[in-house]
Amino acid sequence: MSGNGELSPQALRAALGRFTTGVTIVSCVDGGGVPVGLTANSFNALSLEPPLVLWSLRRASPSVGAFVQATHFAINVLSESQVDLSRRFASQVADKFADGLWSAGLDGVPVLAGCAAVFECERHSQQDAGDHVLFIGRVLRMTHASIAPLVFHAGHYHMLGEIL
Repeated sequence: MSGNGELSPQALRAALGRFTTGVTIVSCVDGGGVPVGLTANSFNALSLEPPLVLWSLRRASPSVGAFVQATHFAINVLSESQVDLSRRFASQVADKFADGLWSAGLDGVPVLAGCAAVFECERHSQQDAGDHVLFIGRVLRMTHASIAPLVFHAGHYHMLGEIL
């Protein structure tokens, strides 16, 4: 085991990076009807009854205002073949939605085809939590496919391998 137990933001980020996560594109539409999306790995299940999921976003993010105002959002769980879209939505490129097969979901929220899963949600609640905003969504509609998800570990994308 390495590290000295230090709790600086950099040390905490490095330690949290040891936890493997899935990769998502979270999407909504802003007040003007413009699609907004970003790559996030802060997604998690919260409750089966009622069906709730959660994700968080840095308060300093330029997209935070759109998500705070949006009544609906979609969690698009990326497949291994969508790594380029993950990078695109993590960048500052102007028209992020120019790539990928997108359609309008509930309340016009962008939904991506070819994902391992998609959760279309109505915002249940949100709250400030440290330097992030925590969003809790009630799942209204979902789809999933038997394809391998894209995973993220220690600052890098990985493919999911089976244990034999």
